[in-house]
Amino acid sequence: MSEPTIVTREAWLEARKALLAQERDLTHRRDALSAARRELPWVKVEKDYVFEAPDGEKHLGDLFEGRSQLAIYHFMLTPGSDHICPGCSFVADHVDAARQHFEQADLAFCAVSRAPLGHIEQVKRRLGWTFRWVSSGRNSFNYDFGVSFGSEEPGRVISYNYGDEPSTAPDLPGASLFIRDAAGEIFHTYSTYARGLETLVGAFNWLDLAPKGRNEQGTMSWVKLHDQYEGGQAKGSCCA
Repeated sequence: MSEPTIVTREAWLEARKALLAQERDLTHRRDALSAARRELPWVKVEKDYVFEAPDGEKHLGDLFEGRSQLAIYHFMLTPGSDHICPGCSFVADHVDAARQHFEQADLAFCAVSRAPLGHIEQVKRRLGWTFRWVSSGRNSFNYDFGVSFGSEEPGRVISYNYGDEPSTAPDLPGASLFIRDAAGEIFHTYSTYARGLETLVGAFNWLDLAPKGRNEQGTMSWVKLHDQYEGGQAKGSCCA
């Protein structure tokens, strides 16, 4: 944090009003961006994706749970790995509180990972989440929506976040939105990745109001699983 400038209340109020004008402009531009997002064209989902759930096999349409809209969070939980991504967990910590409201506005939620269902259930119990979380380990869903990439050979270039980048990660995070029409047909309307997911993290919004901001020593450097905070400090990147 840079050295603060100390002023009178009157001078602070003048500076605050100037910033308010910028905040209002950003709010209006964000409203316009949200409207443009809603106007994106749709793509019909042609595949019949089947997921493993605690209550049996579920088709993509089942995950809507009677609603017309569905938000999927692509949670980084890779088969054969014990690593639980703190960044994905950070996002997931915000879901249960929010979904008790957005479900009333016709939006269902489900997390999807390639890991076996048993591993998913273990993580879910450990961290106390109640949202639906299913396994796509037997289908191509994560690959088709740009968050899984197969082998981890060195020097590999993957297509992620609408561009090519070097990465050896087998899975990366993202969110995808779907809608189902009156005939029952399902359409993909939106996906976002990387920093596009920050809008889902309410804790960031609080920190962005504070003098130290996100108080990072590198991207999300202090973020850990919420049951690991007491008595320790985060090390390295959230997705290391």
